[in-house]
Amino acid sequence: MDKNINLTEGNITRALTKLALPIMGTSFVQMMYNLTDMMWLGRLSTKAAAAAGTAGFYMWLGASLVLICQVGVSVGVAQGHGRQDFEDVKRHISNGIKFNLSLGIIYSLLLIIFRNEAIGFFNLDDMETVDLAVKYLVIVACGFIFHFTNPIFSAIYNASGNSLLPFIVSSSGLVINMVLDPVLIFGMGPFPALGIEGAALATVFAQIVVTLIYLVVSRNNKLLFSQLNLVKLPEIDYILKIFKLGFPACLQSGVHAFISMILTKILAQWGPTPVAVSSIGSQIESITWMTTEGFSTAISAFVGQNYGARNYERVKEGYYSGLKIVGVIGILATLLLMFAGEPIFRIFTPEDPLAISQGKTYLWILGFSQFFMAIEIGSTGGFNGLGRTHIPAITGIVLNALRIPLSYILSSTVLGMTGVWWSISISSIFKGIILTSLLLYVIKKGLKV
Repeated sequence: MDKNINLTEGNITRALTKLALPIMGTSFVQMMYNLTDMMWLGRLSTKAAAAAGTAGFYMWLGASLVLICQVGVSVGVAQGHGRQDFEDVKRHISNGIKFNLSLGIIYSLLLIIFRNEAIGFFNLDDMETVDLAVKYLVIVACGFIFHFTNPIFSAIYNASGNSLLPFIVSSSGLVINMVLDPVLIFGMGPFPALGIEGAALATVFAQIVVTLIYLVVSRNNKLLFSQLNLVKLPEIDYILKIFKLGFPACLQSGVHAFISMILTKILAQWGPTPVAVSSIGSQIESITWMTTEGFSTAISAFVGQNYGARNYERVKEGYYSGLKIVGVIGILATLLLMFAGEPIFRIFTPEDPLAISQGKTYLWILGFSQFFMAIEIGSTGGFNGLGRTHIPAITGIVLNALRIPLSYILSSTVLGMTGVWWSISISSIFKGIILTSLLLYVIKKGLKV
């Protein structure tokens, strides 16, 4: 499991695919975490699903903060491997983990202290939904230190060319979460029925196990972790370097999360059902973006190693190969969402015909944008590997921000609440076209610096 892949030599398609498949599997595992929670909570009640979806925005904001170190460390490790500078690799890892742990602790404390204000932002009229959301948020916030730690370990191994280990470790966590969800939500054997709190506890426990496994398997990996000393103060120059690389991706994701929170606030005027539909629907839609982001990570590692080794022609060929694959994923996702939306959504809310009807509409509308979203995410990986993380961040922030005025305009017409969903789909189409065109221009212009 500790064998790394040298991405600077050998058959491009084979190397990229060998790295990408386990990463895509890891992304699928993460997607199943979320889908499992939503499936059981949807069967518990639509209000429980809406509550978890509402609190889930703060998990999304937390994941955005993780991107500072996840992207910064990943780029540093990949390019360091390409240059064969393993001293630099280890210093990126040591400083990145310390920085990330500090961010996780601060964010957890803020959420616990301001839990009521955080959920109150959405102006939910149903007090039962508000109470459930607060309970869910507090429990997952207590486990955020593990939620922050696991993606960093995954990024380190992926950037080193070892994507199989994160897949195996993440799969272990998924199995635990899938077993515990129904046991703790509905109560089985000696375990009482804990409802939404059971779902939160299952998620936190699974994340703890994943962290422990990473610590055990990484203990003797001297190549990557020999300089990891949590007591020693971090090196400011490396912290700044990691921050510079990772902050654009963090800002993009954080702004995206905040914009989605505002869109949810707009949807809330039609009641808890469309809020639940958007929460569940976005998890179903993650079939595209979680899988494609897995491949984007592979593209980033491939481009990063070869860019560090100055293999510019190989960088170009690797990106083209990756773009074709993510494009196929996007097309397949479009067909799935547009023509199988109703039976898919019925799995999550089998007893709620209104939610099923709205869910079918949501998936049909978002189906139009899946191909463009896939190539956007793939191109983001290409830019990240080059160390130009600011370009996808700027593009994403500007076009995601346009969703707010577009949502207000479209939802005030006969489209009603579907206008919010159309704003998401339309902006995704433009993001895919613009970002991919920009990277193709950069490649054509030349990569040598």
